[in-house]
Amino acid sequence: MALSREMRRLQSKWLAGKSWPKRLEWMEITGLRGWSGHRIEFRFPIVAIVGENGSGKSTILQAAAASYRSPGTGKKMKFASDFFLDTPWDRIQNAVIEYSVREGDGSHQDSVRKPTNRWRGNPERRERNIHYIDLSRIQPLSARTGYLRIAKSNIKEGKTLSFDESSVKRLSSIMGIEYKSARIASTVGYDGTLVPIVERKGVPYSGFHQGAGELTATELLSRQFEKYSLVIIDEIESSLHPRAQRRLIRDLADIAREKEIQFIISTHSPYVLAEIPAEGRIYIVESDSGKSTVTGVSPEFAMSRMDEENHPECDVYVEDDVSGELVKEAIIATEHDLLPRMQIIPFGAASVGLSLGIMATQKRFPRPSVVFLDGDQDLSDGIFVLPGEDAPEQVVFEGLKALNWPDVAGRLGRPVSTVIDALNKAMTLGNHHDWTKNAADVLFVGTSHLWQAMCAAWIAHCTDETQRELIVGPVRSALENT
Repeated sequence: MALSREMRRLQSKWLAGKSWPKRLEWMEITGLRGWSGHRIEFRFPIVAIVGENGSGKSTILQAAAASYRSPGTGKKMKFASDFFLDTPWDRIQNAVIEYSVREGDGSHQDSVRKPTNRWRGNPERRERNIHYIDLSRIQPLSARTGYLRIAKSNIKEGKTLSFDESSVKRLSSIMGIEYKSARIASTVGYDGTLVPIVERKGVPYSGFHQGAGELTATELLSRQFEKYSLVIIDEIESSLHPRAQRRLIRDLADIAREKEIQFIISTHSPYVLAEIPAEGRIYIVESDSGKSTVTGVSPEFAMSRMDEENHPECDVYVEDDVSGELVKEAIIATEHDLLPRMQIIPFGAASVGLSLGIMATQKRFPRPSVVFLDGDQDLSDGIFVLPGEDAPEQVVFEGLKALNWPDVAGRLGRPVSTVIDALNKAMTLGNHHDWTKNAADVLFVGTSHLWQAMCAAWIAHCTDETQRELIVGPVRSALENT
């Protein structure tokens, strides 16, 4: 899916390299909740941390919040001791949060640490406005401490913070509901007990009668994020439907660009991940040897890793669905009994594949795994390369064209001359990624249907046993070793 206009504008400003003078560059967490020194890098103004429950997402967010000291004192100031508590059941020792922060043209490395009984390094932290937004925001107002009392009393409204016109429009856009006004109100004698009120179709109603998603969005938009702030949001999608999730991320992209704010969020949502460029997606991998991360994963990869409904014996990683179809057709044509035992997972950028290959070599996956890169990539540790020495579209199109497109028309149920003409014309386009869709549109078939037919024809007519074995062999070997 293409990035939104808001995200493209943010990406363009980030890549110019002249903004975000305050930012957290990386962290290494040791001795906390299973982390043992792996480096986590923040390569984009909005970074989404994704992983299974208990994988360590909240630890990253909390460690990031503890890496700075906020201006002033009081509740806004966060310390590692606020997040990583000693309890009758848990004693934290030999813990270190090492980090690098960017300020202007220079980077500064420091740490907060707990060698024995007390956290050290707090005074040395750099100053920055921090907003840590945890899951307490999704509690209904009636369940929050003190709120039920004011709802059942005759307490009057006190100070009010009214949303400006721009903020009301943002709220309306995110929720897909037209609001006339919105405000956050306190009550007389209870200044810290804030209640959101929105007006819709001439009727005002408070957070006590708002839906969970509406309450979450209203409270989030009421916050005033200072320029250059670090904003940390746990499970950002909570209580929001998919369209609202997408709109919220686009709204954050605008804020990040305008105020040069850094957002670090956690999520389980493919809709959130799809809105963020690859460099802003970090997946947490947990194995017997400890926790590590992979940057640049596709939303499909993340969701497949977190959902194992079909319980495959082997995971086969490919760059995208195009490569996945080629692998699938090779296996169907050669040794189809392998297919029900495996799961094909697109991972995204080739750089992710290189990381996965190393992990496969080190046996850090929960089951046998095979990692394929496209034919235009080089061999590396734990990597297998698809045949053809080029991108799959170019390999398949050029191979079939050389044989005058054998068997494609029959598989599609279209006239031979019409198919040949459409495929030849598609190849005149400059970008090979556009060839399949262009031809499919002319032939009135689905893009995936056309590509499947072409892959099957290419395997049947353009490959020999040696080439097919380059695909089937690694999968067979992985399954034989289960």
